[in-house]
Amino acid sequence: MPLQFINSDLKQQIDHVMDELWAGGVNNPMTAIEQVSYLMFLKSITELDEYQFKITELSGKAYESIFNDKGAKFSWRVISRLSGDELYNTLTESFEHLHELPNLSKTGKTLFKQAHLKIYNRPTLKSVVSIIDGMDFNNTEKYDTDVKGDMYEYLLNRIAAAGTNGQFRTPRHIIRTMVEIVKPKPSDIILDPACGTTGFLIEAYKYILKTNTSKEELANGHASGDELTQAQQEFLRTKAINGFDNDAEMIKVGIMNLYLHDLSQSNVINFDPLTLPEEKKRKYDLVLANPPFAGTINPDAIQEDIGLSTTKTELLFLKYMYDHLVDGGRCAVIVPEGVLFGSTGAHKKMRELLLDTCKIDAVVSLPSGVFKPYAGVKTAIIFYTKGGKTDKVWFYEVTGDGFTLDDKRQADEKHNNLKDLPVAYEKKEVGQHSWFATHEQLVAEDYNLTASRYKPVTFEQTNHRDPKEIIAEVQKIENEIVEGLAILSEKI
Repeated sequence: MPLQFINSDLKQQIDHVMDELWAGGVNNPMTAIEQVSYLMFLKSITELDEYQFKITELSGKAYESIFNDKGAKFSWRVISRLSGDELYNTLTESFEHLHELPNLSKTGKTLFKQAHLKIYNRPTLKSVVSIIDGMDFNNTEKYDTDVKGDMYEYLLNRIAAAGTNGQFRTPRHIIRTMVEIVKPKPSDIILDPACGTTGFLIEAYKYILKTNTSKEELANGHASGDELTQAQQEFLRTKAINGFDNDAEMIKVGIMNLYLHDLSQSNVINFDPLTLPEEKKRKYDLVLANPPFAGTINPDAIQEDIGLSTTKTELLFLKYMYDHLVDGGRCAVIVPEGVLFGSTGAHKKMRELLLDTCKIDAVVSLPSGVFKPYAGVKTAIIFYTKGGKTDKVWFYEVTGDGFTLDDKRQADEKHNNLKDLPVAYEKKEVGQHSWFATHEQLVAEDYNLTASRYKPVTFEQTNHRDPKEIIAEVQKIENEIVEGLAILSEKI
């Protein structure tokens, strides 16, 4: 995490909140994060409502508060002063009915849809509310938006158990590497069709801001995007960032993450693109994803227009992403290695489609431990551009990503050639960890895209001793043995 956050009091407060929840019986990290998200959002919208009231009052206009009439008791100012059963009952009602308030934003309505309070221990609830009440994460004079977003990313690091259907959080350093390679532009319409906590979308947004920030701002530690036009900034906030996830609870975490990165107007929704029809079959300039790859779908539920005879989620998502790219659009997707060599008709069809109608820019092999402790499956990243035909594929083998490849995943910078990937990708040379395979070679191998299949075989020359020298040495040893036996026999 950035030093500005690590050195802030917010880190200690987040740790305190999570410790209190754990001690109070909220042991599931996802549940804890969900509950903290609700409370943080309630505090945020109350403070924003108060700020907007002051601004409107100064202009002499009337302001319609979110917490008018029936919603007055849901204000954080009221709730933070309660305790015991009164606090529990008021928050329970707030969580379950806040989405009904007419002036609540779209983000708020989505976040609190089917929300329930799950902190049942009254002293724990009071303690958590008090800690969050003392957190001034909305103080723009003390903290910038990066610190606020970093705070939530730090909170998300507490997710330490795999979800269902192969869901797990993609390590941030792998996301950043992928984003750095595809180089998102201010004009890109970006999609993650299995967005989870929205890590890919936020990193793409941050990359665009950073690469469009003046040197002066960067020198001051701010990736503000000050070189973007007003129209570009508006496009980024309202059009560029798009995501789907079929997990209603996960999408709430993602929406809160976006909200704290000033992306509350993004188009991220609870939606399953594989089984539900789309009103608008939109196409995108850039797709970034690590879709679920341990599940199957009922064949009757799969959308017919995907046009791939399989129930495997990893292949269905791969086809969906291909279909929803514009010509010239770019994609970076993490897949289980089985996608690269699987022998079913759907596996082969998908690989042929990519090789014959796209330019596969690279296949990056990842070591099997990068997703531990969630999963030990070996994976790869496919980078491709839609349109044209692949003449040859550049393969890169990641042997280490800067962390140990066991369940502990401790820092191990000695073994890290992932950090070299962006520069190597630009050069696309043959080296110790990289090589090419031509289209002809790939076709001859049944369109197999496994990196190791084409890795050059290297032979190490061994210098053996002269045989005559070895024979002379053996004879010398034998003579010594004969002489020794003769001496021994004389003494018997």
